[in-house]
Amino acid sequence: MMSPHKISLAALAWVLAACLTSAPATAQEAASAEQVRIGYVDLEDSPRYDPFLANFLVPQRPWGRSMAGALLGIADGQQIGQVIGVEFGLREAHGSTVDELAATVGEWAQDGVHFIIADLPSEQLLALSEALRDQPVILLNVSAQQDELRGANCRVNIVHVIPSYRMQTDAIVQYLVSKRWTNILALQGPLAQDAAIIQALRESVGFFGADIVEVRPFVLSADPRRRDQNNVALVTEGTNYDVVFVADSDGEFARSVPYQTNPPRPVVGSAGLVAEAWHWAWERQGAPQVNARFEAANNRRMHRFDWAAWAAVRAVTQSVLRSQSTEFEPVRDYLLGERMNLDGSKGNPMSVRAWDHQMRQGMLLAAGNVVVGLAPIEGFLHQTNDLDTLGVDAPRTACQF
Repeated sequence: MMSPHKISLAALAWVLAACLTSAPATAQEAASAEQVRIGYVDLEDSPRYDPFLANFLVPQRPWGRSMAGALLGIADGQQIGQVIGVEFGLREAHGSTVDELAATVGEWAQDGVHFIIADLPSEQLLALSEALRDQPVILLNVSAQQDELRGANCRVNIVHVIPSYRMQTDAIVQYLVSKRWTNILALQGPLAQDAAIIQALRESVGFFGADIVEVRPFVLSADPRRRDQNNVALVTEGTNYDVVFVADSDGEFARSVPYQTNPPRPVVGSAGLVAEAWHWAWERQGAPQVNARFEAANNRRMHRFDWAAWAAVRAVTQSVLRSQSTEFEPVRDYLLGERMNLDGSKGNPMSVRAWDHQMRQGMLLAAGNVVVGLAPIEGFLHQTNDLDTLGVDAPRTACQF
Protein backbone atom coordinates (compact mmCIF):
# COMPACT_ATOMS: atom_id res chain seq x y z
CA MET A 1 0.00 0.00 0.00
CA MET A 2 1.32 3.45 -0.86
CA SER A 3 1.85 5.83 2.03
CA PRO A 4 -1.43 7.61 2.86
CA HIS A 5 -0.25 11.14 2.07
CA LYS A 6 -2.74 13.55 0.55
CA ILE A 7 -2.35 14.88 -2.98
CA SER A 8 -4.01 18.24 -3.57
CA LEU A 9 -4.80 19.56 -7.02
CA ALA A 10 -1.81 21.90 -6.80
CA ALA A 11 0.43 19.04 -5.77
CA LEU A 12 -0.92 16.90 -8.59
CA ALA A 13 -0.07 19.64 -11.06
CA TRP A 14 3.43 19.72 -9.61
CA VAL A 15 3.73 15.96 -9.99
CA LEU A 16 2.78 16.10 -13.65
CA ALA A 17 5.16 19.00 -14.29
CA ALA A 18 7.95 17.22 -12.45
CA CYS A 19 7.56 14.25 -14.78
CA LEU A 20 8.96 16.37 -17.57
CA THR A 21 12.15 17.30 -15.71
CA SER A 22 12.81 14.58 -13.15
CA ALA A 23 16.07 12.67 -13.49
CA PRO A 24 16.06 8.90 -14.03
CA ALA A 25 15.69 6.89 -10.85
CA THR A 26 18.84 5.46 -9.33
CA ALA A 27 19.25 1.71 -9.01
CA GLN A 28 18.58 1.96 -5.27
CA GLU A 29 15.40 3.99 -5.82
CA ALA A 30 14.20 1.55 -8.50
CA ALA A 31 14.77 -1.37 -6.15
CA SER A 32 12.70 0.26 -3.42
CA ALA A 33 9.84 1.35 -5.67
CA GLU A 34 6.55 -0.49 -5.49
CA GLN A 35 5.61 -2.29 -8.69
CA VAL A 36 2.39 -2.18 -10.67
CA ARG A 37 2.27 -4.54 -13.63
CA ILE A 38 -0.45 -4.26 -16.26
CA GLY A 39 -1.22 -7.27 -18.44
CA TYR A 40 -1.82 -7.42 -22.18
CA VAL A 41 -3.41 -10.38 -24.00
CA ASP A 42 -4.39 -11.09 -27.58
CA LEU A 43 -4.67 -14.01 -30.00
CA GLU A 44 -1.58 -15.18 -31.84
CA ASP A 45 -3.28 -15.65 -35.20
CA SER A 46 -5.95 -12.95 -35.07
CA PRO A 47 -7.22 -12.28 -38.63
CA ARG A 48 -7.63 -8.62 -37.70
CA TYR A 49 -3.85 -8.27 -37.85
CA ASP A 50 -3.38 -9.85 -41.25
CA PRO A 51 -0.60 -7.65 -42.69
CA PHE A 52 -1.90 -8.09 -46.24
CA LEU A 53 -5.19 -6.42 -45.38
CA ALA A 54 -3.51 -3.65 -43.42
CA ASN A 55 -1.09 -2.96 -46.26
CA PHE A 56 -4.04 -2.92 -48.65
CA LEU A 57 -5.02 0.36 -46.97
CA VAL A 58 -8.43 -0.72 -45.73
CA PRO A 59 -9.11 1.97 -43.09
CA GLN A 60 -10.96 -0.35 -40.72
CA ARG A 61 -7.96 -2.66 -40.45
CA PRO A 62 -5.40 -1.95 -37.72
CA TRP A 63 -1.84 -1.33 -38.88
CA GLY A 64 -0.24 -3.29 -36.05
CA ARG A 65 -1.03 -4.85 -32.69
CA SER A 66 -2.35 -2.53 -30.02
CA MET A 67 0.44 -3.53 -27.64
CA ALA A 68 2.35 -0.63 -29.18
CA GLY A 69 -0.16 1.76 -27.63
CA ALA A 70 0.11 0.01 -24.27
CA LEU A 71 3.90 0.39 -24.33
CA LEU A 72 3.55 4.11 -24.99
CA GLY A 73 1.21 4.33 -21.99
CA ILE A 74 3.76 2.48 -19.84
CA ALA A 75 6.46 4.95 -20.89
CA ASP A 76 4.20 7.80 -19.76
CA GLY A 77 3.40 5.98 -16.52
CA GLN A 78 7.06 5.40 -15.71
CA GLN A 79 7.65 9.16 -15.62
CA ILE A 80 4.85 9.63 -13.10
CA GLY A 81 6.04 6.58 -11.20
CA GLN A 82 9.46 8.13 -10.63
CA VAL A 83 7.78 10.88 -8.61
CA ILE A 84 5.34 8.77 -6.58
CA GLY A 85 7.62 5.79 -6.01
CA VAL A 86 5.84 3.27 -8.23
CA GLU A 87 7.40 1.30 -11.07
CA PHE A 88 4.93 0.58 -13.88
CA GLY A 89 5.51 -2.30 -16.27
CA LEU A 90 3.76 -4.51 -18.83
CA ARG A 91 3.36 -8.26 -19.10
CA GLU A 92 2.18 -9.72 -22.39
CA ALA A 93 0.71 -13.01 -23.54
CA HIS A 94 -0.25 -14.04 -27.08
CA GLY A 95 -2.36 -17.18 -26.85
CA SER A 96 -3.87 -19.59 -29.32
CA THR A 97 -6.97 -20.24 -27.18
CA VAL A 98 -8.99 -18.48 -24.49
CA ASP A 99 -8.21 -21.30 -22.05
CA GLU A 100 -4.52 -20.66 -22.53
CA LEU A 101 -4.96 -16.94 -21.92
CA ALA A 102 -7.18 -17.54 -18.88
CA ALA A 103 -4.56 -19.78 -17.30
CA THR A 104 -1.89 -17.15 -17.84
CA VAL A 105 -3.99 -14.30 -16.46
CA GLY A 106 -4.93 -16.44 -13.46
CA GLU A 107 -1.25 -16.87 -12.67
CA TRP A 108 -0.68 -13.17 -13.14
CA ALA A 109 -3.49 -12.34 -10.72
CA GLN A 110 -1.81 -14.43 -8.04
CA ASP A 111 1.31 -12.37 -8.67
CA GLY A 112 -0.51 -9.03 -8.30
CA VAL A 113 -1.32 -8.27 -11.95
CA HIS A 114 -4.99 -7.26 -11.84
CA PHE A 115 -5.63 -4.97 -14.82
CA ILE A 116 -5.49 -6.70 -18.20
CA ILE A 117 -5.66 -5.02 -21.60
CA ALA A 118 -7.68 -7.41 -23.76
CA ASP A 119 -7.40 -7.06 -27.54
CA LEU A 120 -9.89 -9.79 -28.39
CA PRO A 121 -13.00 -10.30 -30.55
CA SER A 122 -16.28 -10.18 -28.65
CA GLU A 123 -16.78 -13.94 -28.35
CA GLN A 124 -13.32 -14.55 -26.93
CA LEU A 125 -13.59 -11.50 -24.67
CA LEU A 126 -16.78 -12.86 -23.10
CA ALA A 127 -15.25 -16.31 -22.71
CA LEU A 128 -12.19 -14.87 -20.98
CA SER A 129 -14.41 -12.76 -18.72
CA GLU A 130 -16.37 -15.85 -17.72
CA ALA A 131 -13.22 -17.87 -17.04
CA LEU A 132 -11.90 -15.11 -14.76
CA ARG A 133 -15.17 -14.18 -13.03
CA ASP A 134 -13.89 -15.27 -9.59
CA GLN A 135 -10.47 -13.68 -10.00
CA PRO A 136 -9.46 -10.16 -8.84
CA VAL A 137 -9.13 -9.01 -12.45
CA ILE A 138 -10.49 -6.19 -14.60
CA LEU A 139 -10.35 -6.67 -18.37
CA LEU A 140 -9.83 -3.47 -20.36
CA ASN A 141 -11.49 -4.01 -23.75
CA VAL A 142 -9.62 -2.13 -26.47
CA SER A 143 -11.10 -3.54 -29.70
CA ALA A 144 -14.56 -5.20 -29.38
CA GLN A 145 -17.18 -2.60 -30.29
CA GLN A 146 -20.44 -4.58 -30.23
CA ASP A 147 -23.18 -2.86 -28.25
CA GLU A 148 -24.39 -6.15 -26.78
CA LEU A 149 -21.18 -6.21 -24.71
CA ARG A 150 -22.45 -3.03 -23.06
CA GLY A 151 -26.04 -4.30 -22.95
CA ALA A 152 -27.57 -7.72 -22.43
CA ASN A 153 -24.14 -9.42 -22.48
CA CYS A 154 -22.35 -6.94 -20.23
CA ARG A 155 -19.93 -8.22 -17.60
CA VAL A 156 -18.92 -6.53 -14.38
CA ASN A 157 -15.25 -7.41 -14.86
CA ILE A 158 -14.96 -5.69 -18.27
CA VAL A 159 -14.29 -1.98 -18.84
CA HIS A 160 -14.76 -0.85 -22.44
CA VAL A 161 -12.13 1.68 -23.47
CA ILE A 162 -12.91 1.38 -27.17
CA PRO A 163 -16.16 3.14 -28.16
CA SER A 164 -19.23 1.11 -29.09
CA TYR A 165 -20.92 1.02 -32.49
CA ARG A 166 -23.73 3.09 -31.00
CA MET A 167 -21.29 5.79 -29.94
CA GLN A 168 -20.00 5.89 -33.51
CA THR A 169 -23.45 6.12 -35.09
CA ASP A 170 -24.61 8.69 -32.53
CA ALA A 171 -21.65 10.89 -33.42
CA ILE A 172 -22.34 10.61 -37.15
CA VAL A 173 -26.09 11.19 -36.84
CA GLN A 174 -25.52 14.22 -34.62
CA TYR A 175 -23.34 15.66 -37.35
CA LEU A 176 -25.86 14.83 -40.08
CA VAL A 177 -28.73 16.40 -38.14
CA SER A 178 -26.64 19.52 -37.54
CA LYS A 179 -26.22 19.76 -41.33
CA ARG A 180 -29.90 18.89 -41.95
CA TRP A 181 -28.91 15.80 -43.93
CA THR A 182 -31.57 13.71 -42.27
CA ASN A 183 -32.66 11.29 -45.02
CA ILE A 184 -30.23 8.38 -45.00
CA LEU A 185 -29.78 5.50 -47.44
CA ALA A 186 -28.06 2.68 -45.53
CA LEU A 187 -25.94 0.00 -47.19
CA GLN A 188 -25.44 -3.16 -45.11
CA GLY A 189 -22.75 -5.79 -45.55
CA PRO A 190 -23.22 -9.52 -45.01
CA LEU A 191 -21.38 -9.90 -41.67
CA ALA A 192 -22.91 -10.01 -38.20
CA GLN A 193 -20.93 -6.89 -37.26
CA ASP A 194 -22.51 -5.06 -40.20
CA ALA A 195 -25.98 -5.94 -38.91
CA ALA A 196 -24.95 -4.70 -35.46
CA ILE A 197 -23.85 -1.38 -36.95
CA ILE A 198 -27.17 -0.99 -38.77
CA GLN A 199 -29.05 -1.71 -35.54
CA ALA A 200 -27.02 0.99 -33.82
CA LEU A 201 -27.83 3.37 -36.68
CA ARG A 202 -31.56 2.65 -36.32
CA GLU A 203 -31.40 3.56 -32.65
CA SER A 204 -29.39 6.71 -33.35
CA VAL A 205 -31.72 8.07 -36.02
CA GLY A 206 -34.72 7.36 -33.82
CA PHE A 207 -33.16 9.25 -30.94
CA PHE A 208 -31.89 12.30 -32.83
CA GLY A 209 -34.68 12.76 -35.37
CA ALA A 210 -33.23 11.52 -38.67
CA ASP A 211 -34.73 8.90 -40.98
CA ILE A 212 -33.47 5.78 -42.76
CA VAL A 213 -35.01 5.87 -46.21
CA GLU A 214 -34.05 2.27 -46.94
CA VAL A 215 -31.53 -0.40 -45.96
CA ARG A 216 -30.00 -2.15 -48.95
CA PRO A 217 -27.64 -5.14 -48.87
CA PHE A 218 -24.32 -5.21 -50.67
CA VAL A 219 -21.79 -7.95 -51.32
CA LEU A 220 -18.10 -7.87 -52.15
CA SER A 221 -18.07 -9.82 -55.38
CA ALA A 222 -17.04 -9.53 -59.01
CA ASP A 223 -19.85 -11.85 -60.11
CA PRO A 224 -21.77 -9.98 -62.87
CA ARG A 225 -24.92 -11.87 -61.88
CA ARG A 226 -24.90 -9.94 -58.58
CA ARG A 227 -24.46 -6.48 -60.09
CA ASP A 228 -27.49 -5.23 -58.20
CA GLN A 229 -25.55 -5.80 -54.95
CA ASN A 230 -21.90 -5.28 -55.88
CA ASN A 231 -22.10 -2.23 -58.15
CA VAL A 232 -22.20 1.00 -56.13
CA ALA A 233 -24.15 2.99 -58.71
CA LEU A 234 -26.82 0.29 -58.99
CA VAL A 235 -27.04 -0.25 -55.22
CA THR A 236 -27.62 3.46 -54.60
CA GLU A 237 -29.99 4.40 -57.44
CA GLY A 238 -33.76 4.74 -57.56
CA THR A 239 -34.59 6.70 -54.40
CA ASN A 240 -34.10 10.13 -52.85
CA TYR A 241 -31.73 10.67 -49.93
CA ASP A 242 -29.33 13.21 -48.47
CA VAL A 243 -26.46 10.93 -47.53
CA VAL A 244 -25.30 7.30 -47.84
CA PHE A 245 -24.35 5.41 -44.67
CA VAL A 246 -22.18 2.31 -45.24
CA ALA A 247 -22.06 -0.46 -42.62
CA ASP A 248 -19.00 -2.47 -43.63
CA SER A 249 -16.95 -3.74 -40.70
CA ASP A 250 -14.34 -5.19 -43.07
CA GLY A 251 -14.05 -1.93 -44.98
CA GLU A 252 -13.23 -3.50 -48.34
CA PHE A 253 -16.48 -2.56 -50.09
CA ALA A 254 -16.91 0.75 -48.26
CA ARG A 255 -13.73 2.29 -49.61
CA SER A 256 -15.13 2.14 -53.15
CA VAL A 257 -18.39 3.96 -52.34
CA PRO A 258 -17.37 7.67 -52.17
CA TYR A 259 -17.82 9.47 -55.52
CA GLN A 260 -19.58 6.42 -57.00
CA THR A 261 -23.15 6.84 -55.70
CA ASN A 262 -26.09 7.53 -58.01
CA PRO A 263 -27.10 10.28 -57.44
CA PRO A 264 -23.85 11.72 -56.04
CA ARG A 265 -24.20 12.22 -52.29
CA PRO A 266 -21.92 12.43 -49.22
CA VAL A 267 -20.83 9.05 -47.80
CA VAL A 268 -20.49 8.35 -44.06
CA GLY A 269 -20.10 5.39 -41.73
CA SER A 270 -17.36 2.96 -42.77
CA ALA A 271 -16.01 5.31 -45.45
CA GLY A 272 -16.10 9.00 -46.27
CA LEU A 273 -16.87 10.69 -42.96
CA VAL A 274 -16.10 8.19 -40.19
CA ALA A 275 -16.47 8.44 -36.42
CA GLU A 276 -13.23 7.33 -34.80
CA ALA A 277 -11.86 6.87 -31.31
CA TRP A 278 -8.60 8.29 -32.67
CA HIS A 279 -7.13 9.74 -35.84
CA TRP A 280 -3.59 10.69 -36.78
CA ALA A 281 -4.74 14.08 -38.14
CA TRP A 282 -6.27 15.34 -34.85
CA GLU A 283 -4.41 18.54 -33.95
CA ARG A 284 -5.79 19.61 -30.56
CA GLN A 285 -5.60 18.70 -26.85
CA GLY A 286 -2.02 17.45 -27.09
CA ALA A 287 -2.82 14.92 -29.83
CA PRO A 288 0.10 15.93 -32.09
CA GLN A 289 2.54 15.06 -29.30
CA VAL A 290 0.87 11.69 -28.71
CA ASN A 291 0.91 10.88 -32.41
CA ALA A 292 4.50 12.02 -32.86
CA ARG A 293 5.80 9.90 -29.97
CA PHE A 294 3.88 6.87 -31.20
CA GLU A 295 5.10 7.24 -34.77
CA ALA A 296 8.70 7.72 -33.65
CA ALA A 297 8.56 4.50 -31.63
CA ASN A 298 6.65 2.35 -34.14
CA ASN A 299 7.23 3.79 -37.60
CA ARG A 300 3.49 3.83 -38.28
CA ARG A 301 0.45 5.92 -37.39
CA MET A 302 -1.65 5.40 -34.31
CA HIS A 303 -4.83 3.38 -34.90
CA ARG A 304 -7.94 3.45 -32.70
CA PHE A 305 -6.96 0.16 -31.03
CA ASP A 306 -3.51 1.61 -30.24
CA TRP A 307 -5.12 4.67 -28.72
CA ALA A 308 -7.49 2.54 -26.63
CA ALA A 309 -4.58 0.51 -25.22
CA TRP A 310 -2.67 3.72 -24.47
CA ALA A 311 -5.72 5.21 -22.75
CA ALA A 312 -6.29 1.98 -20.78
CA VAL A 313 -2.79 2.17 -19.32
CA ARG A 314 -3.27 5.86 -18.53
CA ALA A 315 -6.52 5.04 -16.72
CA VAL A 316 -4.72 2.54 -14.49
CA THR A 317 -1.74 4.78 -13.78
CA GLN A 318 -4.00 7.72 -12.92
CA SER A 319 -6.07 5.48 -10.66
CA VAL A 320 -2.92 4.43 -8.80
CA LEU A 321 -1.89 8.07 -8.44
CA ARG A 322 -5.27 9.37 -7.30
CA SER A 323 -6.23 6.44 -5.07
CA GLN A 324 -2.77 6.65 -3.42
CA SER A 325 -2.63 2.86 -3.51
CA THR A 326 -1.21 -0.03 -5.50
CA GLU A 327 -3.77 -2.51 -4.14
CA PHE A 328 -6.45 -3.91 -6.45
CA GLU A 329 -9.64 -2.74 -4.75
CA PRO A 330 -8.76 0.95 -4.18
CA VAL A 331 -7.37 1.28 -7.70
CA ARG A 332 -10.41 -0.50 -9.19
CA ASP A 333 -12.82 1.65 -7.20
CA TYR A 334 -11.19 4.86 -8.40
CA LEU A 335 -11.11 3.60 -12.00
CA LEU A 336 -14.84 2.86 -11.91
CA GLY A 337 -15.83 5.81 -9.73
CA GLU A 338 -17.21 9.26 -10.38
CA ARG A 339 -13.91 10.98 -9.55
CA MET A 340 -12.13 9.59 -12.63
CA ASN A 341 -11.05 12.52 -14.79
CA LEU A 342 -8.89 11.07 -17.57
CA ASP A 343 -7.23 13.09 -20.30
CA GLY A 344 -7.42 11.15 -23.55
CA SER A 345 -6.14 14.07 -25.68
CA LYS A 346 -9.50 14.58 -27.36
CA GLY A 347 -11.59 17.06 -25.43
CA ASN A 348 -13.78 16.54 -22.38
CA PRO A 349 -12.30 14.40 -19.57
CA MET A 350 -13.13 10.71 -19.77
CA SER A 351 -14.61 8.45 -17.10
CA VAL A 352 -16.34 5.08 -16.84
CA ARG A 353 -20.13 4.88 -16.98
CA ALA A 354 -21.48 3.12 -13.92
CA TRP A 355 -24.33 1.38 -15.76
CA ASP A 356 -22.34 -0.47 -18.45
CA HIS A 357 -18.63 0.21 -17.81
CA GLN A 358 -18.20 2.02 -21.12
CA MET A 359 -15.62 4.78 -21.00
CA ARG A 360 -17.39 7.99 -21.97
CA GLN A 361 -15.39 10.01 -24.48
CA GLY A 362 -15.57 12.31 -27.45
CA MET A 363 -15.59 10.93 -31.00
CA LEU A 364 -13.46 12.31 -33.82
CA LEU A 365 -15.26 12.82 -37.13
CA ALA A 366 -12.62 12.33 -39.80
CA ALA A 367 -12.55 12.32 -43.60
CA GLY A 368 -9.31 11.22 -45.21
CA ASN A 369 -6.47 13.32 -43.82
CA VAL A 370 -8.54 15.82 -41.83
CA VAL A 371 -10.65 15.73 -38.69
CA VAL A 372 -13.86 17.58 -39.51
CA GLY A 373 -15.24 17.81 -35.97
CA LEU A 374 -15.46 16.43 -32.48
CA ALA A 375 -18.68 14.90 -31.16
CA PRO A 376 -20.78 15.56 -29.16
CA ILE A 377 -21.72 18.21 -31.71
CA GLU A 378 -22.49 21.64 -30.29
CA GLY A 379 -26.14 21.87 -29.32
CA PHE A 380 -26.57 18.21 -28.33
CA LEU A 381 -26.86 18.43 -24.57
CA HIS A 382 -27.27 16.06 -21.64
CA GLN A 383 -28.58 16.83 -18.17
CA THR A 384 -25.37 15.73 -16.44
CA ASN A 385 -22.59 15.06 -18.99
CA ASP A 386 -22.77 15.87 -22.69
CA LEU A 387 -20.54 12.88 -23.45
CA ASP A 388 -23.51 10.72 -22.49
CA THR A 389 -25.27 11.82 -25.68
CA LEU A 390 -22.94 9.28 -27.33
CA GLY A 391 -23.95 5.70 -26.59
CA VAL A 392 -26.72 4.16 -24.53
CA ASP A 393 -27.69 6.31 -21.55
CA ALA A 394 -28.58 4.92 -18.12
CA PRO A 395 -32.41 4.96 -18.52
CA ARG A 396 -32.18 2.83 -21.70
CA THR A 397 -29.46 0.37 -20.76
CA ALA A 398 -30.09 -3.37 -20.94
CA CYS A 399 -27.00 -4.06 -18.82
CA GLN A 400 -27.60 -5.72 -15.45
CA PHE A 401 -24.43 -6.39 -13.50
